[in-house]
Amino acid sequence: MTPKWLAPAIASLNAARKAGRLPHALLIHDTAGGGGDWLANWAASVAMCLSPDEAPCGKCLGCVRVANNQHPDLIRVVPTEDSKQLRIEQVRELAQELSLTSHQGGYKVGILSPADSMNRFAANALLKTLEEPPSRTLLILVASQPSRLPATILSRCQKLKVRAPTRAESLEWLRATHGAGQGVEDWDGVLDVIGDAPFAAADVDPKAIPALGTETRRTLEEMEAGTGDPVSTAERWHRSDTALRLRCFETWLTDRIERQPAPTPRARALFELVDGVRELRSTLDVPINRSLAIELLFRRLAAQRRAS
Repeated sequence: MTPKWLAPAIASLNAARKAGRLPHALLIHDTAGGGGDWLANWAASVAMCLSPDEAPCGKCLGCVRVANNQHPDLIRVVPTEDSKQLRIEQVRELAQELSLTSHQGGYKVGILSPADSMNRFAANALLKTLEEPPSRTLLILVASQPSRLPATILSRCQKLKVRAPTRAESLEWLRATHGAGQGVEDWDGVLDVIGDAPFAAADVDPKAIPALGTETRRTLEEMEAGTGDPVSTAERWHRSDTALRLRCFETWLTDRIERQPAPTPRARALFELVDGVRELRSTLDVPINRSLAIELLFRRLAAQRRAS
């Protein structure tokens, strides 16, 4: 099922294809879990479809191979199991693959996701490919925080921003594509925990998330009231489900902000906390003392309540 909220982006890429103006480098700016990878795969199918007038037809050998991740001319670059970053060795291998002749005589496509997890060495290596792209190649970068990419890379990519899905759109897509197969009824409860990020919801155990959300929200209420232990709790969060708990923290804070009747000092403090949580989420691939960072967020949460 095609996600409804991606329809404008699909229409834009379709228009570019029909006009013969597919870019050599495309930056898809999405919200985390909002479908950027799905759209990147769709764009790869457009470039590699063997029926140009119908691309992507979904039926030809090119489309089928892309869908099954078996196309010899499609190279995906994702973090390895032992790293949360895209590394220079991966980008160099991508550049080497793109320089070779296409197996099927058409496009060669490289997808980097999440592109904003590239370290600076990998980014510099990618820049060389962007400056002198081989003919009939398409580089697709997927990033939820493109500001983390060097300006030299951003300036060489055509940018396509994907709007975040609404709750209704997220639920419709999840129920249509995953509900029956997993026997999950409470997708709404899952999204209450992780926010309106349907593709992220589809990648977790949906039956376990509501319980995690309940426990996490209870912990945050204790921290706000000053009755919790920020040190031991921060250590526990650091060791288990850190990314999910931080996503739940952000959703919980956003809900608190929406309850504020008007701009207040407390609302400003909550906005600053949201920024702090987002910053920590964006640096989970960086070697920092995450336990201490989480503890400081807990202490800020208690402080804003005392100050209100």
